Amino acid sequence: MNTREAILRAALRVIGEQGVAGLTNRRICAEAGVALGSLTYHFPSQTELLRQAMLLFAEDETRRLAALAEEHRAGEMTVERAAVAVDAVLERMPLRVDEIASLELFLQAGRDPALRDATTRCFAAYDELAVTILRTLGVNAPERLTGPVVALVMGLQLRRLATGAAPATPAADALTMLVRGAGR
Repeated sequence: MNTREAILRAALRVIGEQGVAGLTNRRICAEAGVALGSLTYHFPSQTELLRQAMLLFAEDETRRLAALAEEHRAGEMTVERAAVAVDAVLERMPLRVDEIASLELFLQAGRDPALRDATTRCFAAYDELAVTILRTLGVNAPERLTGPVVALVMGLQLRRLATGAAPATPAADALTMLVRGAGR
């Protein structure tokens, strides 16, 4: 891993642990094990650092989601199987610091339009996975359900993060209701 990437990954860890407000140059340098001059050489502003950290997360997330999409693209899938698979993925996912960091960065993008291109790329990866699964399920015009499916999954993750508990309605049930309801 090069210095630039080490700084970005350190920034994601710090954001995940302390929030954007806790992001300081000294904290990032300590986490990355680099000199302060290295940070300012690679990232002249905090906005640029945040933007690049979000882009790195988006690239990682895009690769991870593309692999998931490919896994489900060729398989025989029913709505119920897809919903159970998504539920299992959500349950197995640890609430990692970088996932918390992504939520912080999504919120920061609401405050800072310079970050929106990076968050747009990340949501495009979520949308692509949703469209792939919906298309595999034979849903007509899957693009119209992409937003609600992504919002449902993200909302369930956020709820789990905030409460520390799984929601009363499992993701599998919620997704099945959403997809089945859209077919009417």
